[in-house]
Amino acid sequence: MTNPVLVEVTRGALVESAHRGAIAIVDASGKVRSALGDIERPIFPRSAVKALQALPLVESGAAEALDFEPEELALACASHNGEDIHVNTARVMLIKAGLDEDALECGAQWPKLDADRAALICNGESPCALHNNCSGKHAGFLGLARVMGVPTKGYVEPDHPVQQEIRAVMEAMTGASLVADKCGIDGCSIPTWATPLSGLARAFACFGTGEGLEPARADAAATLYDACCGHPHMVAGTDRFCTDVMTAFSTRIYVKTGAEGVFCASIPELGLGVALKCDDGTTRASEAMMAGVISALMEVDEDEADVLARFDHAPIKTRRGVTAGEVRTVAEFGASLQK
Repeated sequence: MTNPVLVEVTRGALVESAHRGAIAIVDASGKVRSALGDIERPIFPRSAVKALQALPLVESGAAEALDFEPEELALACASHNGEDIHVNTARVMLIKAGLDEDALECGAQWPKLDADRAALICNGESPCALHNNCSGKHAGFLGLARVMGVPTKGYVEPDHPVQQEIRAVMEAMTGASLVADKCGIDGCSIPTWATPLSGLARAFACFGTGEGLEPARADAAATLYDACCGHPHMVAGTDRFCTDVMTAFSTRIYVKTGAEGVFCASIPELGLGVALKCDDGTTRASEAMMAGVISALMEVDEDEADVLARFDHAPIKTRRGVTAGEVRTVAEFGASLQK
């Protein structure tokens, strides 16, 4: 099945490029409310499922035992910029677990923002694992390992008890069977399990509403949802889609990006979860798609609409700052989702 064109890129009056993709909008019972493209083909969700991966940390009682604050739980769900607040919060999470940055197995990564990279260079420093956009998630994994009483070394391996806990949660939340031939290695070295968009959307409908979940898991999901929506800067950072949208919408929506054009979202007021993927993995297109989904499904005020318009109908500028075109969802996009 060839997925439809969902995003087009214009230059002048012409469409210069186009992006295909698929979108699943599902309720907590698993009923597909709307879909575009092939939503049953397994895709690697990458970082879009970090909130689901953090559920064992909270549900087990480990987060409470380690006295993790809401902003630290938000960082456990984050793909952050490596700004000072992100780096320092990850460091504190490790200290609370009795560890330091040497325990992280996510690898070093340069910060996303020019100013933060320049600050390291000017100080004669190199990036470390704390700057990795996944360091908060990994600090959470390490905290869980400590409270479980299992080795911290090798916590990224598929057969480690921490990853086995995460796999079990992912299977329960998505309803998908996660098998070895559909497992890859994420950029931060943990397993990433290919899962249909329909299952991912169902998982996030349950995550945002608590419907169909055992009380302890529903409480854990609510704790993480509130932490992320209450501290959106920790989930991504300056000039990032997830942070800007959750800041504008407050507690109305949880949204999280993943590499290679993936997004997941929870919209509790509608009882829905959303999962999408841009086929070619382009962030500009996946952001336009998610902004278009939100616009089509939710009632938005002027400020919320302005934020969404920065991503759907994002201007393409020349080097001199002149608008030459835009990145936008196709004309029939919203109507197709509302059928």
